[in-house]
Amino acid sequence: MLERTLISAESLLALLASAKPCVLLDCGFDLTDPAAGARAFALGHLPGAHYANLDHDLSAARNGSNGRHPLPTRQAFAATVARWGVRPGVPVVCYDNQGGSYAARAWWMLRWLGHDEVAVLDGGRGAWLAAGGQLDTAAPREPVSTAAYPLSDHTMPTVPAAALLALPGKLTVVDARSGERFRGEVEPLDPVAGRIPGARNRFHKDNLRPDGRFRSPAELRASFEVFGEPTACVHQCGSGVTACHNLLAMEHAGLTGSALYPGSWSEWCADPSRPIARG
Repeated sequence: MLERTLISAESLLALLASAKPCVLLDCGFDLTDPAAGARAFALGHLPGAHYANLDHDLSAARNGSNGRHPLPTRQAFAATVARWGVRPGVPVVCYDNQGGSYAARAWWMLRWLGHDEVAVLDGGRGAWLAAGGQLDTAAPREPVSTAAYPLSDHTMPTVPAAALLALPGKLTVVDARSGERFRGEVEPLDPVAGRIPGARNRFHKDNLRPDGRFRSPAELRASFEVFGEPTACVHQCGSGVTACHNLLAMEHAGLTGSALYPGSWSEWCADPSRPIARG
């Protein structure tokens, strides 16, 4: 059975060698160069992998007030994953070359869809190559069936901006952005610098060891327990992407039940009536 959080490169090699059905998703992306991920995929990807584009596959259209990477509807995403051959019972492994920052978004969205058999490749493409894995440039095979993934009531919790405004102090908001962005000292991506008042900072890259793999469950648990009861935690970042890295880390540490604020800072700051904190 596939782990529900992380999978090692060695375990993935063994899984693929077993010839059991498995879907691989290359989620590589660059927020400052949105075409970079597709270029890198064309130059070499894990054999059989599909490219999951953050802007086009893992996000809905922007309307100016819903953030930079709004979630699609579950129905729309169910149709997207069907094109990759995802169906109940088939394991999915998501990876990137950016420490899992974008693979975690795909992981969370598949769990949100109701698909439990999904994990992130720990260490990403670098770990795959270090373990002896090869890269390929061939286009992935089309799935036999493209029937939409069947939806169920099982999903991952989300919290809208209105709930955060209505429940100040009732929920612990955890911001996955870097410290300087959290404090409002710089803002390279959104028009307004700052943070949601009362939010606490947990830079998502602190979930990783120097070699790019995730820290141990015990280390992660100690880091996230300071935020209190998981079910009272709401995770956000700039656009609902790297917040999923923190959600993955918590799940790996055995701390389940936290929610995502999908719109995150890019949605929050688009409405000038919402309060902003700095410093």
